[in-house]
Amino acid sequence: MAELHFPRRSVLRGTLRRRGIYLLPNLFTTGVLFGGFFAIVQAMNARYGWAAIAIFAAMIFDFLDGWVARLTRTQSEFGAEYDSLADVVAFGVAPALVMYEWALRPLDRVGWIAAFAYCAATALRLARFNVNIDVVDKRFFQGMPSPSAAALLAGLVWVVDDLELERADWLHWLACILTLFAAVTMVSNVPFFSLKGVNLRRSVPFWVMLAVVLAVMVISARPPVVLFALFVAYSFSGYAMWAWNFRKSRRQTQVP
Repeated sequence: MAELHFPRRSVLRGTLRRRGIYLLPNLFTTGVLFGGFFAIVQAMNARYGWAAIAIFAAMIFDFLDGWVARLTRTQSEFGAEYDSLADVVAFGVAPALVMYEWALRPLDRVGWIAAFAYCAATALRLARFNVNIDVVDKRFFQGMPSPSAAALLAGLVWVVDDLELERADWLHWLACILTLFAAVTMVSNVPFFSLKGVNLRRSVPFWVMLAVVLAVMVISARPPVVLFALFVAYSFSGYAMWAWNFRKSRRQTQVP
C-alpha cells in the first residue's frame, strides 16, 4: 500500500501567504457600521432624532473611507466586501428599522412590508453595483445610491423631530410612500450624478471655494431642513435627467 505524504507546516506557510488589511480606510468603514448599529439602538429607545443623525454620520464615514482608500491607494478586495456589508447595515437595515419604529408600525402589515422592501432593495442595489462596477459610466450611478436613499428617510425623521411636529395619520402614510419611493428608485435604471468623478486634488477657481463656504453656512443655519431638501431634490434629479435623455433620444429618432 502506498504511503501518504502530507506537506510539512513550513511548506504550507510558504504556499498560504497571509494577506494583511489596510487599517485607515477600514477604520472609516467601521465607523459606517457603528453609525448604523447606533441608529438601530437609538430607534429601539425611541430617540429617533439621534438615530437620524447617526445615519447621516455614517454617510460621512462612507464618503471618507472610499476617498481615503483612493487617495492613499489602499483599495483592496477585503475593503470592498467590508464596505458593502457595512452599507447594508447602515443604509439598509438601520433606516428600515428606524422608519418602521418611527412611523410604519401603526400601518400593521403594510408598514413592515414597506420597511422590508426598502431593506431588500438596498441589498439588491449594492449587489448590482458590485457586479457592474467595471462596466458602468463612472460619472453616474445606476439607480439612487443607498446612502442618499437612507438620507431621504433619515431626513424626514430628523425634520419632524426638529420641528416637533405631531405624528398624525397623514405622516404615517407619507413615511410609507417615501420608503417605497426610495426602494424603487434604488433598484431602477434611472441615472444619478456621481460625485466620485470629482477630482478633489485638482485646482479649482476661487468662486468654487466661495460656493463651498456659502453651502456650509446655509446647511449650518438649519441642518435637518436643508439636508432633507437637498436629498429630496437629488432624488428627483435622476428622474429629471432620465426624462431629458428620453426626450432627446426621441427627437433624434424622429429626425429623417
